[in-house]
Amino acid sequence: LLPPGWPRPKGYANGVTATGRMVFVAGMVGWDAQGRFAQGMSGQVRQALQNVVDVLKEGGAAPEHILRMTWYVTDKQAYLTESKTIGAAFRELIGSFNATMTAVEVSALMEDEALVEIECTAVVPE
Repeated sequence: LLPPGWPRPKGYANGVTATGRMVFVAGMVGWDAQGRFAQGMSGQVRQALQNVVDVLKEGGAAPEHILRMTWYVTDKQAYLTESKTIGAAFRELIGSFNATMTAVEVSALMEDEALVEIECTAVVPE
C-alpha cells in the first residue's frame, strides 16, 4: 500500500493486504535446533531467518507468504555495518519481495547470547 505522493520504501512495504490462512511465527533467535548460537550479527540473522523458514514450512507456508516482520537487534551499528551480508542472507532465504517490516534496537533479548530476534506473520492465500 503506497499512498499517493509517498516515495517507494527500499526493502520493505508501507502496508499490504491479504486474505487467507494466517501463520504466526514467534521471535526466532540465531540458534540452531541444539541451542547453539551462530557467530556475529550476520551469522545470527542468517540462522534466525532459517528458523523462520523452518517454522513457516511446518505451518504450510513459505517465505513468499510473509506479510509482516519485526526485527529486534541489540546493536544497531553492527546491523548497519553487516547490512550487505544480512541483505544477501535475506534474499537467499526469504526472497526479494517486500513485506512490511520494522527494525528496533533493544538493550537486550531474553537469551543472553542473542543479538537478533525476528518474528513474522504470513498469510497463505485461500
